[in-house]
Amino acid sequence: MTTQAPTFTQPLQSVVALEGSAATFEAHISGFPVPEVSWFRDGQVLTAASLPGVQISFSDGRAKLTIPAVTKGNSGRYSLKATNGSGQATSTAELLVTAETAPPNFTQRLQSMTVRQGSQVRLDVRVTGIPTPVVKFYRDGAEIQSSFDFQISQEGNLYSLLIAEAYPEDSGTYSVNATNSVGRATSTAELLVQGEEVIPAKKTKTIVSTAQISQTRQTRIEKKIEAHFDARSIATVEMVIDGATGQQLPHKTPPRIPPKPKSRSPTPPSIAAKVQLSRQQSPSPVRQSPSPVRHVRAPTPSPVR
Repeated sequence: MTTQAPTFTQPLQSVVALEGSAATFEAHISGFPVPEVSWFRDGQVLTAASLPGVQISFSDGRAKLTIPAVTKGNSGRYSLKATNGSGQATSTAELLVTAETAPPNFTQRLQSMTVRQGSQVRLDVRVTGIPTPVVKFYRDGAEIQSSFDFQISQEGNLYSLLIAEAYPEDSGTYSVNATNSVGRATSTAELLVQGEEVIPAKKTKTIVSTAQISQTRQTRIEKKIEAHFDARSIATVEMVIDGATGQQLPHKTPPRIPPKPKSRSPTPPSIAAKVQLSRQQSPSPVRQSPSPVRHVRAPTPSPVR
């Protein structure tokens, strides 16, 4: 594994403590090899001899310093230095010891929200109080421990819960409890994580491309046009063949023509009537002048001797 210089994944936070109460500084550090840590107050190294009763620990990347009962003389600037073969890093915060007290108060409360599955969720609160309140996050009454999926951080009086990737099972009632020696305060909100929308399978079966629709419509129109022209062609042929007898279209009823009134004055015969009368009176020219046909008798063959 390659070496890595120390990094503060969670730096120190300033503390306001009531005189006679406990005060704690805590920081999270990463690095390889595992760094060595040192504590300082106003530039001076802190040891059990220089500060009686102080508790100092470092385990699994978590460095912690606790003063069980602070006095005004413990006020000052506290620093934590982490060092390994690849480098070093430092974090600094203030300790203020006061005789005044103030119960926890939320200047920014939790807000309810609805998010999509896979979204990143951040729940923030701001809390004040003297001494500095202890802040904890809960979901449906169960305390949330800081982890890779649920990261709890503090920056001054801002406390945050970061859900890296939310799922429907993360939905629920989230709350924050802030407690100190003189009081307690709670803020609550709802988180709803909606799952991915599922499209019914039957909808995908009816999807047809625009090109397919256009082609189908064009085919139907062409068939209708062909059928229309076929019908008109049949009707036209029938009218040409039967036009001499005055036959109408098979799908129409012939109009009724009223008879013409008879006139007393003689009406000259029509041309068609004259032609018909002339044909009846004059016999066919074939009958009048039949073509002469001569019947020739073929010679009788002589017998062969």
